[in-house]
Amino acid sequence: MKATYHKYILNFKRPSGTSRGVMTNKETWFIILEEGGKKGIGECGILRGLSADDRPDYEAKLKWTCENIHLGEKQLWEALIEFPSIQFGVEMAFQSLSSETPFLLFPSAFTSTQESIDINGLVWMGGEEFMKQQIEEKLATGFRCIKLKIGAIDFDKELQLLCYIRQHFTPDQVEIRVDANGAFDVNLALDKLNQLAGFELHSIEQPIQKNNTDSMSDLCKITPIPIALDEELIGVFSLEEKEALLQKIQPQYIILKPSFVGGFRGTKEWIVLAEKHQIGWWVTSALESNIGLNAIAQWTFLQGNLMPQGLGTGALYTNNFDCPLVVSEGQLWYQKELDWNFNFQGIRF
Repeated sequence: MKATYHKYILNFKRPSGTSRGVMTNKETWFIILEEGGKKGIGECGILRGLSADDRPDYEAKLKWTCENIHLGEKQLWEALIEFPSIQFGVEMAFQSLSSETPFLLFPSAFTSTQESIDINGLVWMGGEEFMKQQIEEKLATGFRCIKLKIGAIDFDKELQLLCYIRQHFTPDQVEIRVDANGAFDVNLALDKLNQLAGFELHSIEQPIQKNNTDSMSDLCKITPIPIALDEELIGVFSLEEKEALLQKIQPQYIILKPSFVGGFRGTKEWIVLAEKHQIGWWVTSALESNIGLNAIAQWTFLQGNLMPQGLGTGALYTNNFDCPLVVSEGQLWYQKELDWNFNFQGIRF
């Protein structure tokens, strides 16, 4: 078996804002396996500034992984415990190699175009008019669950945007999720949650920065809005640490990005623990290309979670790869009659 790794820069169609800053491009890496005339591909979806494996030795670890690919998927997963995005890339590449075709990893009613996946429509941070425009576009195209990034512009203006939605759509018509990306001051968070509660939100992601576990635990006990942990899960590697975190904070939800939490195996560990402790969960992408998004969507469908998932990011880039994933009326569909277009550095699939 031969393994190689390749860097790729994804370019956003327009700058995309979060409370951590504005992104114009996004780095990703592919692991490509070749054996007996077959090929497999996996995406290592690192997000600089956020991923636990954003380390100076990241590329060196990719090189080591390819040089030791003979160890096999399970042994490599264990060896890469501190590199969750590479764990995911390795899992994906081996699954791709063993599949009938490189991009049909988990055949199901989803990949046969019989069923779809409910997804949320993502509204990026920006000026008030830009955010309002995005909201109107998402609602006009049939989304019944939208997620707003908040915490960057004036909080009163964000409340006005939520008011605008609720003036036109009831909670039964449109579910609203907000994501603060840890932007709220610990001492002001409860007051802000109380102000947000009037808009009957589904949940708020990561209201305060991670590693404030005492404060987050207190918030989860008294919050008027269900709290979902996101960044809080990053860098928590062992099963013991995962369960201890959930027991301490006792959130209402957790949000799982396979590139951040160790691929399918790491995500499944969180799901089992969440369900053990009666904590809800859903899966989202971490701004991967369509290679990674395709794998996440196919796997997520098999988990049977009927909540809207965060898998609508495929159209963000100017240089993504053509694939069968299509968003329509707030649903992600796999249109099996559509072809992949992946001709990368002379490697064809």
